[in-house]
Amino acid sequence: MTGRPARSGTAARYLDPSAPVADRVRDLLGRMTLAEKVGQVNQRMYGWDAWERTPDGHRLSDAFRAEVAAYDGMGALYGLQRADAWSGVGFADGITAADGARVADAVQRHVVENTRLGIPVLLVEEVPHGHQALDGTVLPVNLAVGATWDPGLYEAAAAGAAAELRARGGHVALVSALDLVRDPRWGRAEECFGEDPYLAARFTEALVRGMRSSGVGVVLKHFAGQGATVGGRNSAATELGARELHEIHLTAARAGVRAGAAGVMAAYNEFDGLPCVANRDLLTGLLRETWGFDGIVVADGCAVDRLVRLTGDPVAAGALALDAGCDLGLWDACFPRLGEAVAGGLLAEAALDAAVARVLTLKFRLGLFEQPYTPASPPEQPLPLRELSERIARASLTLLEHDGRTLPLDTAVRRVAVIGPNADSVAQQIGDYTAPQRPGGGTTVLEGVRAAAPAGTGVTYARGAELTGDDVGGVPDAVALARAADVAVLVLGGSSARSDDTSFEANGAAVVGAGRPSGMTCGEGVDLADPALPAGQSALLAAVAATGTPVVVVLVQGRPHALPDLSGTAAAVLTCWYPGPWGGRAVGDVLFGAASPEGRLPVSVPRSAAQLPVFYNIKDHGYRGYVDQPAVARHPFGHGLSYGTVAYGEPRLSRSAVTVADPTLTCRVTVRNTGRHRVRETVQLYVRRLSGGSSWPRVRELRGFVRLDLAPGAEGEAVFGIDAEVLGSVTRELAVAVEPGELRLETGPSSARTRGAALVVGTARSAEPVVKSPRSGCR
Repeated sequence: MTGRPARSGTAARYLDPSAPVADRVRDLLGRMTLAEKVGQVNQRMYGWDAWERTPDGHRLSDAFRAEVAAYDGMGALYGLQRADAWSGVGFADGITAADGARVADAVQRHVVENTRLGIPVLLVEEVPHGHQALDGTVLPVNLAVGATWDPGLYEAAAAGAAAELRARGGHVALVSALDLVRDPRWGRAEECFGEDPYLAARFTEALVRGMRSSGVGVVLKHFAGQGATVGGRNSAATELGARELHEIHLTAARAGVRAGAAGVMAAYNEFDGLPCVANRDLLTGLLRETWGFDGIVVADGCAVDRLVRLTGDPVAAGALALDAGCDLGLWDACFPRLGEAVAGGLLAEAALDAAVARVLTLKFRLGLFEQPYTPASPPEQPLPLRELSERIARASLTLLEHDGRTLPLDTAVRRVAVIGPNADSVAQQIGDYTAPQRPGGGTTVLEGVRAAAPAGTGVTYARGAELTGDDVGGVPDAVALARAADVAVLVLGGSSARSDDTSFEANGAAVVGAGRPSGMTCGEGVDLADPALPAGQSALLAAVAATGTPVVVVLVQGRPHALPDLSGTAAAVLTCWYPGPWGGRAVGDVLFGAASPEGRLPVSVPRSAAQLPVFYNIKDHGYRGYVDQPAVARHPFGHGLSYGTVAYGEPRLSRSAVTVADPTLTCRVTVRNTGRHRVRETVQLYVRRLSGGSSWPRVRELRGFVRLDLAPGAEGEAVFGIDAEVLGSVTRELAVAVEPGELRLETGPSSARTRGAALVVGTARSAEPVVKSPRSGCR
């Protein structure tokens, strides 16, 4: 470090690595001017504006130098290496893996060596499913990760992604983890681990653990309830009550905080009429005072500017957000004016000091004052990240329907027709928030089928239809290929691929109006009123199926599309979500039996938009359904077939009665492989409250899962340890505790196929349940 302490003759304790972090922060804060403090809570620049391409490489821009000079420092810089259609950065002028560390170190060196106190800058990057930079390894999207039901695999991938980020000079990863798919019309469904809070919590823990192991701080997006916007509309209003917020939308955040997340990002949505970025009860009362969180809260892009509609003034808007508990702005015009807010009495300097202290604490914890530059030897990973990406893709493939005969394709299949708008495009299988890929990289589904097919198998291809619209001009050619084939692999679904002609909001969301962006049916800003397959794709499916050739439908998608009854149309239906660049290899391997489908649905698949919402853990009011169609999902949460068959025994409890003081017991269930193929079965544990508790119960709630590898004829036992975490529920005080009553512990292969055993939870004095009569609001 070469920073110069402000007080001559005073020991710079903040530069002493042996001093406690709190003492270092206190010392440094005491040396700072008001302008320097304001600089530490801002990340005003788009990172790609901080550099310019030169014939010899890259140089720091004059705009970046002016930004550092304006506040004699910089708190954080977002997206230095981001590349995509919005930033306009590509291989022609961007920062590749070969240049990343050098450019990052140049940024850091300028800040450290040209400011009074030499405070390093946090380099913050998007890592939604791999570092969003040129040459960054792309992972399958979060919805695919959720379909693996394998947090251990994801933890290894998260560690690898963080190691890549660290090797290129990054310090903080922004990762979507906290949103839930409560409405599949929402375009950001692909960024969620699923619809269930327990499942999302397990993957959020894995994410934080993995990235921390590689020395990267994680900021979890988005806090809180953004997946519950009305109508599946991006950044729209929510109509959440406090109980719904706590029971569903805070579980993953609480798990991430306990795992050691460096920060959370305040969401765009409002709760109880107040945007999250200005909600003191949420950001300070709950997050800091109740949960004890001591990390940073980051505003979403331009979110603080939206508060001007409440305050009428940008200075007051910045003061409102910071006083609520937001520590770091992002691109807004309000936080740069916090000095005015302090001078004008709108904001106590002590409140600003608290936010600055949290930002500085993170920098000390990441070791930036001792080692501000890229480490010479980043942490080594046991497996290459590309291999982990492909493993996730393979584990996420979910077989929704199967006639029991067609798959896996055997040697009798000599002619395969691969058809559909998603069959031959890497760009359409990698999802939103993805950097441009090098030409020729990745494996499409068509290429994966050709690689996996036995020698001598003929594989033909026709596009057949476009992703959107009702054009059927390509259907005749597709039908001709299907008629001449032994099986037709029909690759349908959606795409989040952005292009040069996509329009964007100031925060990077795609702009939709009367029409959607070219080729996009999903992604941030791309919501669907009707999540059914477009008319052209549906017509293609009907025409190909009418040939009589067996049809295997493969869905490449960022949301669960609403599906009609395909049992008489398709021999099999397989969803691979957005499986990443090498997802085509995974699809080919599964179709030809080199691997078995083992994914399970992390979200319910609707029949139509008319029945939404259709998530499984609804309140148990005994609703019987609509007159014109069932109320239940086409395919339920947790569902997924394999090439084998399994049989479940009854769950066995070590105790049939426990107390709130000692709720521990064990639940066991025996599972037997009754088929001819090896299977990897995901045994699921659900809790269903029959009586008691503080709130009307949900139908059932996921509380555990175990994966069993079973050879044909083999038998295995899934063992679940039951404790307060499993049996806990949200009380009237909105805390989580074990409440007396009668429960049912259920096990099975999905949320709709369970068998249960009764459990009584009594008070500390008795095993008898205490059932309180609900208070009536009527007389």
